[in-house]
Amino acid sequence: MKEKRTGSVVFGAALDLQEFCEQRGWKFCFIGGIAVERWSVPRFTEDADMTLVTGFLDHADYSRSLLERFEGRRPDTLEFAIQHRVLLLRHENGVELDVGLGGMDFEVRAIDRASYWEARPGVRLLTCSADDLVVHKAFASRLQDWADVERIIGVQEKKLNVPQILRELAPLAELKEDDGIVHKLELMFKKRGLL
Repeated sequence: MKEKRTGSVVFGAALDLQEFCEQRGWKFCFIGGIAVERWSVPRFTEDADMTLVTGFLDHADYSRSLLERFEGRRPDTLEFAIQHRVLLLRHENGVELDVGLGGMDFEVRAIDRASYWEARPGVRLLTCSADDLVVHKAFASRLQDWADVERIIGVQEKKLNVPQILRELAPLAELKEDDGIVHKLELMFKKRGLL
């Protein structure tokens, strides 16, 4: 069973990962629980999820660099990353770091729209926007993700760029061959009078 970790431990691990990426001039932003804490009702997160733009040819090189600094969580971490485009790392403090190796146009645009957030005094983390977090969560489409989407919409409501969200989600849903995702999100927006 995983030991519960405090937010400051998670943010400390995230900051180390961020600094590693910044020192190399890499394009990235945090998504997942860290971004949810910024844009919604705070909920405890035990890990840090990041999208790192690697493109589709160089992701093995990025992965090798990260594995020189952070421990892999699997014996075949590099092979898994090359095949599944996610690098599963562990910080020395025990926090799990999931680095999505991005290359899709949406991922690049989401990183371009990212901004810094002071998660704790002295800890500024680059997270995706609330709009892009809704897209990420709807695309992932697990029960927890839809619960997060509901809370983000509830907190951000009139600040959300609904047309942009739907425009970004549509081609992703098409890739997943699941147009029900867009329909479900449209219903959530309609329920709040946002569409």
